Amino acid sequence: MPGKLIIPAATRRRILKTGTALGGLALAPLGFVRGAWAEEGPLGTFPVKGDTVKFGFCVPQTGAYADEGADELRAYQLAVKHLNEGGGVLETLKPSKLTGQGVLGKKVDYVTGDTQTNPDAARTAAQRMIERDGVIMFSGGSSSAVAIAQQYLAQEKSVVFMCALTHSNDTTGKDRRRYGFRHFFNAYMSGVALGPILAEDYGKDRRAYHLTADYTWGHTQYDSMKQATEKQGWTTVNNIMTPLGSTDYSQFLTAVLNSDADVLVLNHYGKDMVNSLTQASQFGMRDIDKNGKKMQIVVPLYSELMAKGAGDNIEGVLGTANFNEKLDDAGSQAFIKTFTDEYGFPPSQAAHTAYVQTLLYANACETAGTFYPPEVIKALEGFECEGIGPGKALYRAEDHQNFHDILVVKGKAPSERKDQYDLLEIVKHVPRAEIEYPADTFPGELGPYKPA
Repeated sequence: MPGKLIIPAATRRRILKTGTALGGLALAPLGFVRGAWAEEGPLGTFPVKGDTVKFGFCVPQTGAYADEGADELRAYQLAVKHLNEGGGVLETLKPSKLTGQGVLGKKVDYVTGDTQTNPDAARTAAQRMIERDGVIMFSGGSSSAVAIAQQYLAQEKSVVFMCALTHSNDTTGKDRRRYGFRHFFNAYMSGVALGPILAEDYGKDRRAYHLTADYTWGHTQYDSMKQATEKQGWTTVNNIMTPLGSTDYSQFLTAVLNSDADVLVLNHYGKDMVNSLTQASQFGMRDIDKNGKKMQIVVPLYSELMAKGAGDNIEGVLGTANFNEKLDDAGSQAFIKTFTDEYGFPPSQAAHTAYVQTLLYANACETAGTFYPPEVIKALEGFECEGIGPGKALYRAEDHQNFHDILVVKGKAPSERKDQYDLLEIVKHVPRAEIEYPADTFPGELGPYKPA
């Protein structure tokens, strides 16, 4: 069935302003109208009716990653404010068509949901936002299992999903989907960035014992760190899979103590990392010399919120991060300032990626001149920009993974901190070029732009 030509609202207003009647336009066949977009609808929740467009933000408001979810929600609310009123990263993003007067002439509104850090609950909440609230886009995460479940739903429902905090290689690997995009970096990049620094700081002759969250992120984080450290000459002693949301790690830590390992790698995030690192310190593990080497602890994926939760136990602990409030580029500073002004404290990396994803989606709509999902997706695929963080960022078309600079960080000693938020030291600013990899490293299929 032939598609219907829809003239974007902005175009209609320009036509009316110049006094040209629509009936007087000589419209060429679809696909040949320069400057107009062919939209075959309806699709998903398109078309958007009325003067308001609605986004959906599905974050962990309960569960092991609730702290990250709370900060994501703050950032989403700030992004909506800036889209409607201007300010923040709208002033630094290039190229950009965002005006600070809504998106495509419509005011942005939003609804929220709770993933409960549970894939089934996340899918139910997101489906409700799509079917009941008619959101044109949804975003969220903090657990890769949750993000992947929502990404599959996005493909089924033909509604774009802008992943928030998800670090599993699978998100843009075997579980990639046409309707999903990830700004956050992944486990493979953490390994590539961290491996050489671990060898430099701790030596090449080390024996590592891993404790790993038992779901998609933990699995790929373990694989990536094992590969990266063994490349540096380390030996992997063992790995124990631990349930997500565990509060007692004593039996796992006892196994580490009874081994000949001299490095403990905690492939844990959020409250899981806070609990496991705190208990490892209580066990006195960092004061123990094994084979003449002091036991070291590594947290491959770090965050400011985790550092705050673990307190003094983070001293000297190395890891990687997607963002830090000390970054001094224009885009980071614009976000840090407006977030801090709004909430009274600096943002986390979870907040940064949530904010950026919202703006990048909105900008893609403006670039495409429509909310029609296939055209918005095409506007995001291969999109390269600057002004959202240090350096340039690229959404690779083949897998929808965003590539940008990342950080290696280390926990500060209490005596080194300037204030209560000064918890992590930037050890290395890792350029994008050092962590890029071929798209077929983690094979997968994106699927169609439209259902058959």
